[in-house]
Amino acid sequence: MFLPRLLQAFAAQAPNANLRSVSASHGDVERGLEAGEIDLAVGYFPDLRGNNFFQQRLFSHRFICLMRRDHPFAKAPLTIERFCEYGHAVVRAEGRSQEVLENFLDKERVRRRAVLETPHFMSLSFILSRTDLIATVPHAIGFAYVAEHASITLAEPPLALPRFDLKQHWHRKFHNDPRTMWLRGVVASLFNDALDEWPK
Repeated sequence: MFLPRLLQAFAAQAPNANLRSVSASHGDVERGLEAGEIDLAVGYFPDLRGNNFFQQRLFSHRFICLMRRDHPFAKAPLTIERFCEYGHAVVRAEGRSQEVLENFLDKERVRRRAVLETPHFMSLSFILSRTDLIATVPHAIGFAYVAEHASITLAEPPLALPRFDLKQHWHRKFHNDPRTMWLRGVVASLFNDALDEWPK
């Protein structure tokens, strides 16, 4: 969701710079930031706190449900009974935002049937378009899928799922590093409440 706009900014402001995106476990992110191997961690990283890390809130996001356009439940509001009745495709990625959803469902004792667990958001559109599975994802991903895949539609979740803040994090050792400062400024200028391109 972030890379297209970042690449456009790089092309305009720093055409000779290269951008590398990595997916890493929490421990690897922490070590990578400290070692300078990772400039920024952008997303939901609740453990990157304390004196060693700075953070800046970008904007808040919420969750939305996805299903195929001709799903049996696509024409009516999604109820909690229907949500629990049908199988789900559940993403277990390195990113931490899905933890917000899983912890909330556990707390509310909402038991959904995880027919499929996958580490990749990118596979969801192909899976959902050919099955009756439902997926609950951050809404930026949901709106992007609907824009790119005519076979997928959105549904509001049947319960008030929590919102979560997306932030950028960096290590204190690089707080005054000109390159990192420039990158932080680009990210903050592109992703904030005022410019949030994904519908509320």
